[in-house]
Amino acid sequence: MLRPTRSSTWFSAVAAAALLGAAPATAASLGVSGDAVNNAASNPAQAPGQAADPNSLRICAAKNQPPLSLEDGSGLENKIGVALADALKRKAQFVWSERPAIYLVRDYLDKNLCDVIIGLDTGDPRVATSKPYYRTGYVFVSRADRGLDVKSWNDARLKKAGHIVVAFGSPGEALLKDMGQYEDNMAYLYSLVNFRSARNQYTQIDPSRMVGEVVNGSAEIAVGFAPDVARYVKASTVPLRMSLIEDDAAKSNGEKVPQRFEQSVAVRRDDKALLDAVNTALVSAKPKIDEILKAEGVPLLPVTQ
Repeated sequence: MLRPTRSSTWFSAVAAAALLGAAPATAASLGVSGDAVNNAASNPAQAPGQAADPNSLRICAAKNQPPLSLEDGSGLENKIGVALADALKRKAQFVWSERPAIYLVRDYLDKNLCDVIIGLDTGDPRVATSKPYYRTGYVFVSRADRGLDVKSWNDARLKKAGHIVVAFGSPGEALLKDMGQYEDNMAYLYSLVNFRSARNQYTQIDPSRMVGEVVNGSAEIAVGFAPDVARYVKASTVPLRMSLIEDDAAKSNGEKVPQRFEQSVAVRRDDKALLDAVNTALVSAKPKIDEILKAEGVPLLPVTQ
């Protein structure tokens, strides 16, 4: 959930440096009961050091980070959290943060206010991560009527494209800069956040706005992490093309820029018992999690770990 967008390893590194270590996700139709969502939403955070209810799973979550996490339980990662809790035979208890999800590790998990975070990159060094439960990647989004079937950053058509919307601190931003395309897009990108600086503070373009810019023709292409944009691509009344980006991107100096990432559940680094329980539960929860992801429209890739 580090990406505005539960975001990528690239975003995590940029954000961690900028934010001094701060931690960057219908329910009934997917088998998530209304009672589970309502009960989870009503539970307050516990004081540090207070014993957790062994019959509950305390899930760190942002109140307002669509489409991943929303206080009404409709976020993609909220649904996955409920599926995990069900597999653990516990009740999902969401511990809500008013701040963006990027702060969850530092301000909630590390302070023992909650016990798991859904949807961090596998191997995030600030936490212990579960075995990955899905793999996906960044996507190019364009209007279907434009005929832009771009699937790689090596496609020469990108250098001739109009506005390209990318998330700040993302692999796409790094590649636009390396290609010499960022200056032409910078004023436009900052106009989408009312020219609020992204330096030393959390500033991000809303994923729905990114897709909306493509729909209304202001941008030719949007580049987003699939879980962040799939819901809006699927809901668009204007036909859109969403293509997984090939994992062949590199800067001009040969440095690889990853485009595909595996997602895990995070726990505190010393909580081995919970990590083992989560890994076991994810096996039985996988069919439900896959159902949730497919209903959202997230393209899935084979897990490599």
